[in-house]
Formats: sequence, structure tokens, C-alpha cells
Amino acid sequence: MNIKMICSDLDGTLVPYGRKGPTAEAYSLIEALAEQGILFCPASGRQYTSLRTLFAPVAQYCAFLCENGGVLYKEEQCIGKTTMPRALAEEIAHDLWERSDGQGEVMLSGQNCAYLMERGLGMLDRVRFIGNRYQIIHDPSEIPEEIVKVSVYLHEGVEAYVDRFVPRWQQANCAVAGPYWIDTTMANKGTGVQTLCSVLGIDPSEVMAFGDNYNDTAMLDLVGTPYIMDNAAAPLRQRYAHHTARPEDVMQALLAGAPLP
Repeated sequence: MNIKMICSDLDGTLVPYGRKGPTAEAYSLIEALAEQGILFCPASGRQYTSLRTLFAPVAQYCAFLCENGGVLYKEEQCIGKTTMPRALAEEIAHDLWERSDGQGEVMLSGQNCAYLMERGLGMLDRVRFIGNRYQIIHDPSEIPEEIVKVSVYLHEGVEAYVDRFVPRWQQANCAVAGPYWIDTTMANKGTGVQTLCSVLGIDPSEVMAFGDNYNDTAMLDLVGTPYIMDNAAAPLRQRYAHHTARPEDVMQALLAGAPLP
């Protein structure tokens, strides 16, 4: 198997929910794989500041797929950005805010800053926990830069709102991004990985990827070796042949030249 890049979702995949960051084992594996010519790419809805901080010990061995594919970084440089039409981003933000029954808080993402329309329901605490740069706003028109992603944080969980928002905003790749988040963006993790492959001269068939949620499917469908997490929803586990409880186990097998689980 000729793997040249490993892309991994973070929350619920490489970083279990509630944990601050990757394990020391993961860092060691990333460095060891780099010595074999395999690049590692965190693929997340988080912004670059958060990802760069999390992977500081091994950042020189990484490319970064940020904002669910909307922003790409390597060697401290932005190497790709997919923006949303401004009017569409503002329309979606207002819709997520106004039709979430007072339970939704909205985050609009620029290249490396989160702009928060918050109600004191937990989004600000979450953004601080993951280490995002942020600014509080009252209306999307206040944002001074291009918008790459619009998300809603639902502190009681996304279940009651999936049918309300996901079909309505399919033109912006609306998808569940975790237990409390629904995201919209003109990019997705698949287009982000495709762009990285084009820039870096890697064929998608030479990429391994790990994910646990519906916003990971475009990436998993693109790559040659996709893994879904054991804790993913049943339809996702049925969709992909390779399952794992921990990306580290698969990375260790790859490093050792052993049969992959």
C-alpha cells in the first residue's frame, strides 16, 4: 500500500469528545510516519490558530485542512481558500439565528478568526476551549473580511434541527458536524483534500482518511483508504468497509508494515 498522506478528522475521531487534544502517541506516530515520507493532515472544522496550537510539536510534518476545507495551510502559509458569496453567508446566518427557537448561536468564520453571534448558551465556552481567535458581533454585516463558513451551535443537540436546516441549505453543503454543530460552506473536506493533493502532487488514491460524521463523507469517498470510527452512526458504519476505534491503531500498523485492521 502506497500511502503518502493521512487526513484525520479531530473531534470524535483523533480527539475524543471532551479531550483537549491528541495523545502523545499520536504525535510520535505523526513524526515517525513523516520519516517514511507520509504527510499528516488534521482535517477539521476548527480554524488554523486552533489546529496549529494543537499540533505544535509536529507542525513541520503537517498540512492543515481548516474550516471543513474552506482554508488550507502548509508551512505557515495559506495555500487555498474557498469563500462563500457574502449575501448567501449573511442570509444563512440570519436563518440559523432566527429559526433555531432561541436555542442556536451562530459562528461565522473568516480565514483565521471566528465571529460569534452568541446567546450565552455555551458556544463561547466551546470556542475558548478549542483555542479559536474570535470576536463577538451582533450582525454578519460587521465582519470585515470574506466568510468561509457559517455554523450554528445548538446546546441541546442537533437532532431537532437537522431536517429544518440541512435540506434548506444544501447549496452550501449543509451538514451535521458533531453532536452540537451544523455547518455550511462552499467547500467540504473532500474538495479540501482534492486541492491539497493537487498542490502537493499526491493522488487521492494515495491518501488514507479517518472520520466519524456526515461532514467527513466527501473526504472519505475521495480517498483510497477511508476509515470510519466505530462510534459513528450506523448508516456511516455500513457505508465504509474499514472501521477502527482509534486512528492510532491503524497508523501504528501502517508504520510497522503490518496488515491494516
